[in-house]
Amino acid sequence: MRLAISLCLLLWLCLMAVAQADVRIKDIADVEGVRENQLIGYGLVVGLKGTGDNLIDNIFTKESLIGMLERLGVNTRDQAAMMMTKDVAAVMVTAELPAFARSGSRIDVAVSALGDAKDLTGGTLLVTPLLAADGEVYAVAQGALSTGAISARGAGASVTRGVPTAGRISNGGTVEKEVSFQIDKAHGLWLGLRNPDLTTATRISAAINRALGPIARVTDPRTVQLDLSDRDAMQTLSTIENLRVVPDNPAVVVIDEASGTIVMGDNVRISTVAIAQGNLTIRITESPQVSQPNPLTGGVTTVTPGTSIQIDDQHDRKLGILHSGVTLRDLVAGLNALGVGPRDLISILETIKAAGALQADLEVR
Repeated sequence: MRLAISLCLLLWLCLMAVAQADVRIKDIADVEGVRENQLIGYGLVVGLKGTGDNLIDNIFTKESLIGMLERLGVNTRDQAAMMMTKDVAAVMVTAELPAFARSGSRIDVAVSALGDAKDLTGGTLLVTPLLAADGEVYAVAQGALSTGAISARGAGASVTRGVPTAGRISNGGTVEKEVSFQIDKAHGLWLGLRNPDLTTATRISAAINRALGPIARVTDPRTVQLDLSDRDAMQTLSTIENLRVVPDNPAVVVIDEASGTIVMGDNVRISTVAIAQGNLTIRITESPQVSQPNPLTGGVTTVTPGTSIQIDDQHDRKLGILHSGVTLRDLVAGLNALGVGPRDLISILETIKAAGALQADLEVR
């Protein structure tokens, strides 16, 4: 009875591990052609409380303000030299146009100061056309922006939290032009893997063919081609994106030296190697002693130097051996046993790679 329960528990754990390893195709691949498009525009933010651009030093802000007023029927060319306001700032406006966005739908926009404005908090972005790479206007942005920053200044000190010269306008953009792309009319589509891998692409193709018949084939490690000549494209994609596969990842160790962060893949393997880690540390401490003679003895006060020298050669660190084929878990456990910190671990991994014992790609950023 106990044996049966143990076998059932083991089988359940195995099934849970497999289920956790499975991912949906929609989470690791995209339909080629279905993507976002970047938009950019130049505009003015008004309503700032003296924290905008200096019009004397920022000519483009001044000219933009004059041009905007002229379009509204206000002639300020004759008094341009007298314009000294600091309540206006020139900004760059950026946004992403989602795939299948329809005319009239709303998108978020980001606003960033272009001149020497100190704070955009509380400002309002005036109507700003947003252009794509083809030079066409696809959206128009306007609205009150929020920076989420705090800035306070006094006579002798100031404090700033966040970035007051950059903000966002939620739903501040209105789509004016659509990007035409019709999936339902397509006779063939391509799935693009976000992390190109031939094994993963083959598994995706096999899972699709098992579920829907021989409609998928792998063209390269990034692409799986779908033949939809006699099928409904939308219904087929709806089925495909929820199919589950087990992605295969290459053995990679990524090191960020700036922050000391190390990320290692599950397939990282180490050949037989011996590791010793330690540094010689010499610590010198000066503790001078003052010798004070008794009164009326005619003695002289003297200072006696006192020096303490400590040498730490880390003799308690032992040579560790990692046998061939050890896994990531064994590698981490072995290095932790040596008391290795992240900074030292970076040097060790680089040395292991140089010795040819690290069976993985080492990426240092």
